[in-house]
Amino acid sequence: MALKVSWKKYDDFSDDALVRLFKSEGNLEILGVLYQRYMHLVLGVCMKYFDNREAARDGVTTIFEKLITEIPRHEVDNFKSWLYVLTKNFCLMEIRSEKSKSAKFLAWQAEQEKFVESGEDLHPLDEEQQGLNKSLEECIKELKEAQKKCIHLFYYDNKSYKEIAQMLKLEEKKVKSLIQNGKRNLKICMERKDGKKG
Repeated sequence: MALKVSWKKYDDFSDDALVRLFKSEGNLEILGVLYQRYMHLVLGVCMKYFDNREAARDGVTTIFEKLITEIPRHEVDNFKSWLYVLTKNFCLMEIRSEKSKSAKFLAWQAEQEKFVESGEDLHPLDEEQQGLNKSLEECIKELKEAQKKCIHLFYYDNKSYKEIAQMLKLEEKKVKSLIQNGKRNLKICMERKDGKKG
């Protein structure tokens, strides 16, 4: 941490005196002396909420930076209590923000997978979970090797895109593309076979 400062001339100043002095002078050294008194408290609160030492340390630095703008804007009667509330609110906002990002990403991912798996309308592979009809089995054999492997792993072995990508040493988007193209080719092949039967 780059916040460890100790100026003897400020050691005997009360918290209130340092707050007033910082407000009037805007001197970061004064703020550093004040903050150093309670850094352990801030770190403890951040650890409690983040449960991650690295994130907690980042929080300690960020909160110091927030104090530069927040102290001049507020009446701070009891710095320790005020700092505790500021730290707690910061942690809660960060957690909400991360959850929101995560929820948005998961919703987007679900939409992408739904689109890739279902396409325009329901594919025979999606309808036939328990067994495949003869035409579909024959068409799968005609697929290119990479498409065939991905289709088998995804539909029969219930592997995720990520697992297939790792197994075949491909990028996830490549796996999705192979499955999508494979399904398209299967549909064309089956329509051709059904046409011959008719």
